[in-house]
Amino acid sequence: METIDCKSLEELRHHIDGLDDQIVELIAARNAYVKQAAHFKNSIDDIKGKDRMEAVMDRVRTRAMEFGVSPNLLTKLYKIMIDEMVEAEIAEFRNAKSL
Repeated sequence: METIDCKSLEELRHHIDGLDDQIVELIAARNAYVKQAAHFKNSIDDIKGKDRMEAVMDRVRTRAMEFGVSPNLLTKLYKIMIDEMVEAEIAEFRNAKSL
């Protein structure tokens, strides 16, 4: 991703706010896909899939390094996000099974 040299703090903040909007939208889209995944799984253990979580974390760490971002920062952010989304997926799974 390319960034521009901003001429003022106001311009810089404008770009940061735009990126924050995109990040929130992308997280919402990810969450929607995670909820869909609940319909393809057979158990809560499938949802908590340790191998998949490790693969995601490895991929995120690699991508962070490619972009010059702290892998530790992204690992922490993703851990929080994944933990919350797993709970949402479990709720979706339980709701789907009760129908």
